[in-house]
Amino acid sequence: MKVVILGSGVVGLTSAWYLSQAGFEVTVIDRQARSAEETSFANAGQISYGYSSPWAAPGIPAKAIKWLFEEHAPLKIKPSLSPELIQWASQMLVNCQLEKYRVNKSRMLTIANRSRECLAELNRNYDLNYQGRTKGTLQIFRNPAQLKAVEKDIALLEESGTKYQLMNPAQCLVQEPGLANMQGNLVGGLYLPDDETGDCQLFCQQLQQMAEQAGVTFLFNTTVDKLNSENNQVVSVETSQGTIHADSYVIALGSYSKHLLAPLGIDIPVYPVKGYSLTLPVIDQQHAPNSTIMDETYKVAVTRFEQRIRVAGTAELAGFDPALPDKRLATLNHVVSNLFPQGVDLAQAEYWTGFRPMTPDGTPIIGQTKFSNLYTNTGHGTLGWTMACGSADILTRIIASQGQQSFNELSVERYS
Repeated sequence: MKVVILGSGVVGLTSAWYLSQAGFEVTVIDRQARSAEETSFANAGQISYGYSSPWAAPGIPAKAIKWLFEEHAPLKIKPSLSPELIQWASQMLVNCQLEKYRVNKSRMLTIANRSRECLAELNRNYDLNYQGRTKGTLQIFRNPAQLKAVEKDIALLEESGTKYQLMNPAQCLVQEPGLANMQGNLVGGLYLPDDETGDCQLFCQQLQQMAEQAGVTFLFNTTVDKLNSENNQVVSVETSQGTIHADSYVIALGSYSKHLLAPLGIDIPVYPVKGYSLTLPVIDQQHAPNSTIMDETYKVAVTRFEQRIRVAGTAELAGFDPALPDKRLATLNHVVSNLFPQGVDLAQAEYWTGFRPMTPDGTPIIGQTKFSNLYTNTGHGTLGWTMACGSADILTRIIASQGQQSFNELSVERYS
């Protein structure tokens, strides 16, 4: 059976790998010259299984109003009357209810833990080198309210079997000695030992080579124009290299999936939440992070590679605006300078932005659509790499079973 995958970011690429390993003939189409050239290019570098949480959470509406007036707020909203933004934001507000939050986080943890198992198996079987580290994530809290709020997450971590450790300030400094500058400014932390780090682009480049060797065909520098359908099936995809036919089609175009599916009458609530990152060299090992620090106050992650760190954060609702404002750069600079002032060289920082495909409930949209041979694997938000292998494994099971394994709670059906 021939499967065409649209998109070769980390989600599309892992989909191609797992489908090819299951015996499918796979073709991947992407407008870039190689895999992971857009949202997967310079993401946070986190593989954050335990930190998998929806942005839609109790208390967020009140916080969002407060953040409008803060210089270094984790959420920025560009004033807009966009119907897409209004609809998406309305759905997100509904999902801020505690019961919905619990359901959504539970789903996300299930995918993330499956992904952890899949990536571990991939690393056991293949010689991958993406500057990965397996030293966990330390979520740091600067005030007691944050420490209190994490209690609802701990219950869900326990239900899902996710390992964790609550740490006092002294334990945080033992875990991450480079945070010595923060002594006296922390009230505690949540350590997630199974979380990992690494350069997602390096991972994708290696997986692309492995996929090619396994028989996957890649059509790069190829734009996707339209999906053609007949009798409840997609029959072809029109591209800049002509019309391509397959037995099944997978949409893994991240934030751009929504617009391709709309003409078919499929409305997926995916919004391009803009994120920013800095990549900069380590100049002092003792004053740099060992793994990932998640600063809960600013929602900024500082992640260690070999001799570099990646600083990523800010969620901006501004549509597909590719600009790199100095104000967003200032927030990332502020956090890394506050946490690791002696460890890195800000003068050599590389500044980047990407569009994270976010659903209003935080859970990705994986599975069959109303067209029997059309599937989605998108909407992973900030957790694309974290959930990529698990999502691809789930998708492969769905396609291989020809609908017998449905996972309806993950498909677009849940919004009906």
